[in-house]
Amino acid sequence: MTTATAASVNVPLLDLKAQYATIRAEIEPVVKEVIESQYFIGGPKIAELEAATATYCHAKHAIGCANGSDAILLALQALDIKQGDAVLCPTFTFFATAGSVHRLGATPVFVDCDPATYNICPESTRAAFRCHKNIKAIVPVHLFGQAADLDAMFDIANEHGVPVVEDAAQAIGTEDHRGVRVGSRGVIGTFSYFPSKNLGGFGDGGIMTTNDDALADRIKRLRNHGMEPKYYHDEVGMNSRLDALQAAVLLVKMRHLDAWSAGRQRNAAFYDATFRAAGAVDSGTPISEGGFALRYPKAAAKGARHIYNQYTIRVPGEIRDAIRQDLADRKIGTEIYYPVPLHMQKCFAHLHYTKGIFPHAERAALETIALPIFADLVPAQLEHVATSVIECVRNRTASAR
Repeated sequence: MTTATAASVNVPLLDLKAQYATIRAEIEPVVKEVIESQYFIGGPKIAELEAATATYCHAKHAIGCANGSDAILLALQALDIKQGDAVLCPTFTFFATAGSVHRLGATPVFVDCDPATYNICPESTRAAFRCHKNIKAIVPVHLFGQAADLDAMFDIANEHGVPVVEDAAQAIGTEDHRGVRVGSRGVIGTFSYFPSKNLGGFGDGGIMTTNDDALADRIKRLRNHGMEPKYYHDEVGMNSRLDALQAAVLLVKMRHLDAWSAGRQRNAAFYDATFRAAGAVDSGTPISEGGFALRYPKAAAKGARHIYNQYTIRVPGEIRDAIRQDLADRKIGTEIYYPVPLHMQKCFAHLHYTKGIFPHAERAALETIALPIFADLVPAQLEHVATSVIECVRNRTASAR
């Protein structure tokens, strides 16, 4: 690609307009159908989406709700998590995981991430149980579309007699090394339909999966003010219903989900190969060990399925922000997931975590960059991103010497 050609290539972090252009003819009739029915809350579209999601996630039940954050909260409430309880979760993740714990009056107990996968660290999880009392649940997050080490999480959970709630907001269709879909092993799995997800709606939405009949029934009540039958309330729930317009859109998009995830996997393979050819190694090797100062994501375990909700590289922390600016100058969108670990967020200062307590998460917050990975990227865009990343890393590391 020539310099002039590269200058004309624009690569957003995510291009939902490109995706919509490919499915517009399928989407518009079903949206019109819902509008003409005037059946916006509950109804056949919700039931159809819930059934399709349960089948796709290899779970017995799926229960829709208003968003992925409410999905976590409803799951914990269904398990009777309450004020004074503690819930263990990773510090390197989106805020909703711990925020939902806090909203129930419970206390989030944070643990470090694995430095290679960014998922919850089993060793740090074990250590947390030695230091904290009254932990009532573990919420591992399947971060960036890769399965967390659920074998380790269940070993720990069974040892301490607590349930596992899988936060799979970024991971619909992800499979662990056994080929098991995430959201089907924990007592409850939670998913988000936020528009940027591999399966995203036209607004907020969420869903929960479970194989437990009683939990499914209770979650259905809790999402609708705890009401069953109508106007009778044995407990206080919340108003968190998925609307029929979202369900209609998601049912159409679900038909394309595996193809979109496969597209992300192809794009990730292109990046991996290009970065490797330039001298990079995967995130299993810390930046501090030297060599070309770029780490591409470590491959998922044999037999696992990584859906690449994000494609996250690592560079030296002291030049990370400069590299992002260089890429922005080349019309390449990037993001940082996540710049501040949860234990360092101001709103959790009362928990008295100290800087340095979770070194892997703190280092990842300084070194990671998410690159465009969506399925509709064209070859020229992929090449522009990959070559630009390599050039920018080389230029910045040279000038930093």
